Amino acid sequence: MDARACSVERFLLRDESVATYRDILDQLNTAVAVVDAGGDGLFRVTYLNQSAQSLFAHSEARAVGLPLAQLVRDSHTTPAALQRVLDTGQPFTKREAPLHVPSGLVRVNYSIAPLSETELLAEFERLDRFIRIGRDERHVTLQETMRKLARGLAHEIKNPLGGIRGAAQLLERQLPSQEQREYTAVIMAEADRLRKLADRILGSNVQCRFAPVNVHHVIERVVKLLDAERPSRVAFKRAYDPSLPEVEGDFEKLVQATLNVLANAVLALKDTPDPTITLETRVVRQFTIATTRHRLAANVDFIDNGPGIPADIADRIFYPMISGRPDGSGLGLAITQTILAQHHGLVECQSEPGRTVFSFYLPIRQPTATKSAHGR
Repeated sequence: MDARACSVERFLLRDESVATYRDILDQLNTAVAVVDAGGDGLFRVTYLNQSAQSLFAHSEARAVGLPLAQLVRDSHTTPAALQRVLDTGQPFTKREAPLHVPSGLVRVNYSIAPLSETELLAEFERLDRFIRIGRDERHVTLQETMRKLARGLAHEIKNPLGGIRGAAQLLERQLPSQEQREYTAVIMAEADRLRKLADRILGSNVQCRFAPVNVHHVIERVVKLLDAERPSRVAFKRAYDPSLPEVEGDFEKLVQATLNVLANAVLALKDTPDPTITLETRVVRQFTIATTRHRLAANVDFIDNGPGIPADIADRIFYPMISGRPDGSGLGLAITQTILAQHHGLVECQSEPGRTVFSFYLPIRQPTATKSAHGR
């Protein structure tokens, strides 16, 4: 654990009140919990910092009073094991331990140490967080390289297309028969199609216009659009977090990013019995995107019960021109990734047969420099 986390036990031991250091503890990436044996020996939670609230998927108000064993399942966090720490006064540390928490299985370094005659201090450092940050940095770098390459190719394609179309127009005027002019019409139509494709690769030059955006309004706008096209073909289930605050974002761009993901999901479900898309939202705290740690971020999950993404393209689905459908352009998810990047956010995907999850992570507040640069 880092130096700040290692000092938690020392400075808490110097003061009887956790509240004295609450602001400091809430800035830690390390999850910190204080538990009290109490009269029943169940070691109930008396405090969680923000990182612990995120790890255990419980607010402090909901977690206080719950036995630690209800939030963490491990042989070293049972009441009997915790009581041994109190009785012996000997702290312990576990490295790279798989830990069952309400949000699933995570791998952590953690330590438990006596804090008083009845209290214990527990610190948890998520290892998957560092793995994810490193993976995200590599993906962002590679995706940015691919976008630059695609944009360069699009520019090179557009230049000769204008000449080809112009030559076809001149040739059309010289041809005597309508039958011959049909061939030049095909040339011009295909040149126009390629130009539109190049424009999509280049993307919009319109900068983001940041304003408070209700993420749930974005999702519902897209669901209405899809329902209008294919009424009731797919069941949409909602698990919205009503406490999710508004994010600073561009409403129309976020609608486009969401539409790209959900439209793909609807198409993927065409042969699935009882096709269902689940829409989930929640607040995540102390969340790192690339190299920036955000105090609060919005997490939106789009979950479908379709066949999953083909394994041979699973690692490349956000690259331009990569598609799992024969008739797909492979630009929708690349555009989504670009829009999320413009919002200093992140899009991730996990897929297996029967369950595919696309996850958006959006900082609640945009950096001041970004808002100034976009004229807000």
